[in-house]
Amino acid sequence: MASNHSSSSPSDIKLTLPHPRDAITSVQLEGPEAEFDYSKRSQWLRAAVLGANDGLVSTASLMMGVGSVKQDLKAMILTGFAGLVAGACSMAIGEFVSVYSQLDIELAQMKRDKEGAADGQMDKGGDGDNGEEECLPNPLQAASASALSFSVGAMVPLLAASFIRSYRARLGAVIAAVTVALVAFGWIGAVLGKAPVLRSSLRVLIGGWLAMAITFGLTKLIGANAL
Repeated sequence: MASNHSSSSPSDIKLTLPHPRDAITSVQLEGPEAEFDYSKRSQWLRAAVLGANDGLVSTASLMMGVGSVKQDLKAMILTGFAGLVAGACSMAIGEFVSVYSQLDIELAQMKRDKEGAADGQMDKGGDGDNGEEECLPNPLQAASASALSFSVGAMVPLLAASFIRSYRARLGAVIAAVTVALVAFGWIGAVLGKAPVLRSSLRVLIGGWLAMAITFGLTKLIGANAL
């Protein structure tokens, strides 16, 4: 017995270690389940962010354009309110038509896929169909998000100008409020979509400034020379 124990050396002991490829495979299998797919947010996020930016920029630009030729507070407020109502209706209808067209295309594609799989080669049951139907775009949801977000964005310049009688102070308040809102909307969209925050905020801010400046300058030029 003693000779048997002494004959075994440490070199004879073997440890079984997992192969690195097995560990990599397990990580790859668990990765997609743990990782959130931010592209699934694209439908409602696009409608909400674009609606808010459009409402903010278009309403502020309209108010700045009218304010360039008319210093009356009532004229600016009525212009902004008309832009809010018209823009919200336009965004809702346009988004509804666009998303509904996309829905028709996807439903037609699903119908063709089901007809092609009717020969019995695919027998996965109804779970796959239910999952595909849940991922279909919702026209009413997109239209409501566009109209609501447009109205929220349009309220910013309206509220900023509603209680200021001085003409120059009113224009400055609108520009300041719109600037803060543009940065906020750009930041929110970047955070929700996991995009670069600084780049997104600067892009939205510069675009809004350009729209207001162009509208103000052209309206003032036409109002001074043609009216």
